[in-house]
Formats: sequence, structure tokens, C-alpha cells
Amino acid sequence: MKIRSRAVLCIILVATEGCGAGVKMAQESEHGGVVVYPYKSEQGPVLSSFRKDAVHMMEERCPSGHTIIREGETKGRSRLSGPVQTGGEIIQERRWGIQFQCK
Repeated sequence: MKIRSRAVLCIILVATEGCGAGVKMAQESEHGGVVVYPYKSEQGPVLSSFRKDAVHMMEERCPSGHTIIREGETKGRSRLSGPVQTGGEIIQERRWGIQFQCK
């Protein structure tokens, strides 16, 4: 029974971890919006693999081109990694936002 409980907990943690990952359109307007993506501190936001996805999302939203208005760190989130019984580890996710306007 203990093994089954651990397996279920692992599946839940993996599933919820994937829900928060990736690029998201945090705000959308007629003429642009704000895309947000996670990044690791040691890698930085510009070298994050998610930045390419963010640029692609802006290009899809603005087929005639876009201008970046501003970008910077935005509100991240904290999550628990590992089994609750052993205390787990709190992981701070950093997120980067790019405000853009369509041409």
C-alpha cells in the first residue's frame, strides 16, 4: 500500500509541475499583450529555451511584426517538490515578462 501511495503522489507532482511550465499569454489586447515564461537564475531570461517560444507566440499574435515595449522579471511562484512526508523542498520559480505591441 505504501508503494502505491508514493507512486500516486509522484504522478500528481509530475502532472502539476507540468501545468505551471511554459510560455503563457498573461495579458492580451487588440494591439499586443504580455507573454510570460519561466527561467532559471543561473541561465538568465535571455538564454532560457522558453524565450524562443515567447517570441514565436508574439509573432503568431502579430503577423506584421511587433515591438517590445518593455520586459523584466514578473511575479513568480513557489512550489513544493518531493514527498510532503519528508518535508520536500520549496522551489522558487522565476518568471520573465515581455510587453509587446503589434505593428
